[in-house]
Amino acid sequence: MSRLMPLPSLAAGFITVLVGYTSSAAIIFQAASAAGATPAELASWLMVLGIGMGLTCIGLSLRYRIPISTAWSTPGAALLVSSLPGVSMPEAIGAFVFSAALITLSGVTGWFERAMKHVPLSIAAAMLAGVLLRFGMNAFGALQQQFGIVLPMLLVYLVFKRFLPRYAIVVVLLVGCSLAAWHGLVHLEGLDFSLAQPLWTTPVFDWKVLVGVGLPLFVVTMASQNIPGVAVLRSAGYAPPISPLIGWTGLCNLLLAPFGCFAINLAAITAAICAGREAHEDPAQRFRASVAAGGFYLLLGLLGGSVGALFAAFPKELVLAIAGIALFGALANGLTLAMREEHQREPALITFLVTASGLSLGGIGSAFWGLVAGGVALWALSWRLRRPA
Repeated sequence: MSRLMPLPSLAAGFITVLVGYTSSAAIIFQAASAAGATPAELASWLMVLGIGMGLTCIGLSLRYRIPISTAWSTPGAALLVSSLPGVSMPEAIGAFVFSAALITLSGVTGWFERAMKHVPLSIAAAMLAGVLLRFGMNAFGALQQQFGIVLPMLLVYLVFKRFLPRYAIVVVLLVGCSLAAWHGLVHLEGLDFSLAQPLWTTPVFDWKVLVGVGLPLFVVTMASQNIPGVAVLRSAGYAPPISPLIGWTGLCNLLLAPFGCFAINLAAITAAICAGREAHEDPAQRFRASVAAGGFYLLLGLLGGSVGALFAAFPKELVLAIAGIALFGALANGLTLAMREEHQREPALITFLVTASGLSLGGIGSAFWGLVAGGVALWALSWRLRRPA
């Protein structure tokens, strides 16, 4: 069993799911409420999202033998919170189907992969570092609220990183959970682990809703999720088959959309956990962490409505600390790659700063605008250098 699923890979998969759900599950609840979803419909949304992420994590990771992590579109969910009021559930489902069809088309035609080939690795790595910076800072910010839990976690990480680096994150997770339980901060009472039921909603295609909700959902998912997701894998040294990944996630999204699956895409932040050295010393074996994450996603998908209560049982500071510590390596690697090429350092720095700033324009997050700013800076500085010659 330990050969099939090493303990560090299993821990990385669990942390991936823990961070993913605790950081944005509440936004899913708000989005479903904005569409007027009943409790049964909300449970269906969470069920198919979990199943979709689980199947794509496991299937794609085993197929390509690289750590492919998928997630729901958190920026997409935030967009739905403000866009769905006044939209009926069948019309919202129609927008989900439309967005998923566009994502599938992007993978089948290969245009997204062609666009990504023009993004320099230093710029992509700088964008990734900008995305991860907030998580690294939050790990130390959590010291102010839970000093007695977070400080021992940081100290344990340093000790085990020095002597047993492979098990550092595993031990940190165990120490953090044990201390939280000892302080009475883990509340498992009242949990009802009941199986969810998928509910079909026949989509209605209203062109106003497709343009006002479906198209922005597609743009936000591609720009704010899939682009950083590709950057994570490239920064970790992998050469992912981009078009098949986009195509398969889009197709899975399309099939599950009538049940409430609004968007499945490549993960960025949580993918860095599975693609990091802490998941496995051998890069060729890190796909096992994504497979483990997929297993946890499937389990939580079946639980449906119980997911929110389950992850609310963990203290916020514990989640912030373990996420930040697990991403130390990915953040360091991103900064190293971003600054490696001397003539690209300033564009990479601009990309990093814009991404880390949290800038959001037109509903599109800072990761996309960081790429735009870095690309413009790279073009301007390269033009200035070529002109005298």
